[in-house]
Amino acid sequence: MFKAKDLPETIAIFPLPGALLLPRSRLPLHLFEPRYLAMFDDCLKTPARMIGMIQPFDGPNGESSLHSIGCAGRVTAFSETEDGRYMITLSGISRFRVVDEVEGFTPYRRCKVNWEGFDRDLGPTEHDTQFDRKSFLSSLERYFDDQGLKTDWESLQEAEDELLINSLSMLCPFDAEDKQALLEAPSLTTRRETLMTLIEFAMRGGSGEEVMQ
Repeated sequence: MFKAKDLPETIAIFPLPGALLLPRSRLPLHLFEPRYLAMFDDCLKTPARMIGMIQPFDGPNGESSLHSIGCAGRVTAFSETEDGRYMITLSGISRFRVVDEVEGFTPYRRCKVNWEGFDRDLGPTEHDTQFDRKSFLSSLERYFDDQGLKTDWESLQEAEDELLINSLSMLCPFDAEDKQALLEAPSLTTRRETLMTLIEFAMRGGSGEEVMQ
């Protein structure tokens, strides 16, 4: 388990719209662009083997900006294809706040980051003491039917609170701003509440942008 003192001050950044990584969760990624292949090669040379996932957005002048909060993951598995692409797995370690973007000669983006305020990310598995699993799964089943999605309901019923809520937050087809809201939720309970709001609004035919305003 990582300790706060082991977290690096500067990390490589992978700005991927709609891709959400949460602490103690796993995110599979397919790397094929040259700049991200270079990022991965450099990442493996560092002790932490850490990559920061963050949501990009278009700034006022059309430039690619970054949200202030992302989540860093450690490369815990990878395989290389015959044509030089990588399939990797990031295991979520902790959220971070961007302090400043680092200028340099790498083809990928790097940021100086601050880890303060996310202590619970390095702690034990969270539990949602207010979680009504039966009602939650009933709403989820209607949402999946509405969206034409399929899942293993038996596994969902048996999953621990954190695994269930975080996995659904990562996998449900919400837009990037909604994913950001789920990332920034301060606790598992508030993430579950945000998730339910998004699910219920989607079933009423609304957009996530309206929900989060």
